[in-house]
Amino acid sequence: MTLTSTASLHASSGADAAPNKLPKRAALVSFVGSMLEYYDFFIYGTAAALIFPKVFFANVDPGTATLLALLSFGIGYIARPVGAVILGHFGDRIGRKTVLLFTLVLMGCSTLAIGLLPDAKTIGNAAPVILTLLRLLQGLSAAGEQSGANSLTLEHSANSNRAFFTSWTLSGTQAGAILATLVFIPVSSLPEEQLLSWGWRIPFLLSALVLLVAYLVRRTMPETPVFEDIKDKAQVARFPVVTLLRDYWPDVLRVIVCALIATVSTVTAVFALGYVTSKFGVARSTMLWAGVLGNVTALVAQPLWALLADKIGRKPVFIGGVLGCAVLLFPYFMLVTSGSTPAIFAAAMGLYIVYSAPNAIWPSFYAEMFEARVRYSGTAIGTQLGFLAAGFTPLVSASLVGEGPNGWIPVAIFVACCCVISAAAAATARETHTVDIADLGKRRA
Repeated sequence: MTLTSTASLHASSGADAAPNKLPKRAALVSFVGSMLEYYDFFIYGTAAALIFPKVFFANVDPGTATLLALLSFGIGYIARPVGAVILGHFGDRIGRKTVLLFTLVLMGCSTLAIGLLPDAKTIGNAAPVILTLLRLLQGLSAAGEQSGANSLTLEHSANSNRAFFTSWTLSGTQAGAILATLVFIPVSSLPEEQLLSWGWRIPFLLSALVLLVAYLVRRTMPETPVFEDIKDKAQVARFPVVTLLRDYWPDVLRVIVCALIATVSTVTAVFALGYVTSKFGVARSTMLWAGVLGNVTALVAQPLWALLADKIGRKPVFIGGVLGCAVLLFPYFMLVTSGSTPAIFAAAMGLYIVYSAPNAIWPSFYAEMFEARVRYSGTAIGTQLGFLAAGFTPLVSASLVGEGPNGWIPVAIFVACCCVISAAAAATARETHTVDIADLGKRRA
């Protein structure tokens, strides 16, 4: 594997790994870290759809309880832009590695605390308040995770395979979703009384192991040669956010709008889970297994889409996948509301194959819009502001859904419109797959 001239600066970072192994190692570290951190983030979404309305919001009617639980899920996304500014600043000031270790500890501790939190029957209204505060801490952590891992991997990669190696960050996210769902499947099969009293806590308490494993994997990864280079040359921005908003505001805006594609993820993983099980009598385990199969499919497809993007460019793969999702949302909802298990599995796998295209590409597509000294801030702030829409998509969907077997149509139209807007924004971006890493983000005359 041939590294770029910038990547050859690894020798000055004090790392002991052979340079040609660093891209693979960076991809592995990003994969494992993202998998274990997003395990924590995803179990909250599952619990918000299935458990929390009865545990933390039991003092109101069931419909309101569901809305409040979904609101608590969305609130985690409110914290993410704030976390993006803070963590992006330090990621561009002191380095990618240090901030990534911090996000790991913050996510693990806040998730463990949720697992230990007394329910509303025990401490009354304090329970949902504390739950919401802990969800905010999860959001702060998640704000810096993907952007930092993307920057870390991108800056350790060669020009010819940046999309491939960087895609493993999002593959880690998919693996985290799989892990979270697999843990919830046996838990959700417990008798209702046991599930609501102690069973739901098990996935959250397991975050202690998640934290330990992820920390041990991540702590030995060296800082990126690109960041070490700008640090050695005293080119680190004093206030990265100021530089970003002054010189790169069109790219930040572009990333925000492109990130609307994430509405596909939350409408299927959170809204559809609660909607189909409560309105159409589909077993919880069926929908959870459908999520597992969909994410396994994406886990296989994402590296392949990324390899294609390294050959033909980021934009064709990203835009094609986004528009494909807009079309497939309608047959997806038709199939998952049919009650047929094979149809539900086919719907999840089909949609996730297409969704995995933009999901695999955005880590490199977004990061390559920015130069190294504002890359962490640019991707973090842009994505997290865009992800706000994704965070509240389950709540918006619950308010849009109509009565009867076709009540999902307004939801599908809403998310499909988000996809079309995302594709339009991506079409305005610069194609970067042939641009040297040292030239990424340079202003064009």
